[in-house]
Amino acid sequence: MTPAKTNSARATSAGRKRRPASFLTPDLILDTAMAVIETDGPEALTFRRLGTDLGADHTAVLRHFRGKDDLLLALAARLVNDALHDFAPSESWRETLASLARRIRAACLLHPGVAVLVAARTSRREPEFQGADVVIGALLKAGLRGREAASYYRVLADTALAAGAFEASFNVLDKGAQEGDRLAWRREYLTASPQRYPNLAQVAPYLAEIEEEGRFETAIGLFLDAVELRAQRARGEGSEHTEN
Repeated sequence: MTPAKTNSARATSAGRKRRPASFLTPDLILDTAMAVIETDGPEALTFRRLGTDLGADHTAVLRHFRGKDDLLLALAARLVNDALHDFAPSESWRETLASLARRIRAACLLHPGVAVLVAARTSRREPEFQGADVVIGALLKAGLRGREAASYYRVLADTALAAGAFEASFNVLDKGAQEGDRLAWRREYLTASPQRYPNLAQVAPYLAEIEEEGRFETAIGLFLDAVELRAQRARGEGSEHTEN
């Protein structure tokens, strides 16, 4: 064997060395999975890639996660857990819900690739249950009950996650596509024919002014106003029954 081939064989052998599986933890695997997604995109997340980046045999990851779907559900729970970190409910139910929604959005924007991949999933893990308990507690405090409280919880969770994932999906686009979409509000929308689109023409100059955060705050504000109005109506209906 020539010296060059000998060196190559040694390098290959060294590259195949694996660390013992005992060093792996679910948190380390999730950290690595998030890094893979944010660096190379969701399609890069495979167990073989995780094994390579962790310096372990990819089958060792399966000791902690039954398969890729189990891993994705854990990533969904991690996203919610990040949002809940150090969170404490306010005395105001409205502020509790608004603050938690903002935290969900922030977690999605911090990990946009992960958000796009898992925001629609139901993780059925502790962080999700914890978040559900906080939201439902705030809705009960507002005056909603039973099925209505359950419905509003589902709507708020979906709204916050969907809005966060929507922004995240924009953030993972290449810079050229992002700039083209931003310019459209100042270019194509402003030049749209007022004869053909008279209603659009009335507000077109303002469309470019509406930033992502403003849209999110508007959506959450509308939701919270609806909760308040519905709770007031429920209290009124309760008073009528009491009087009768």
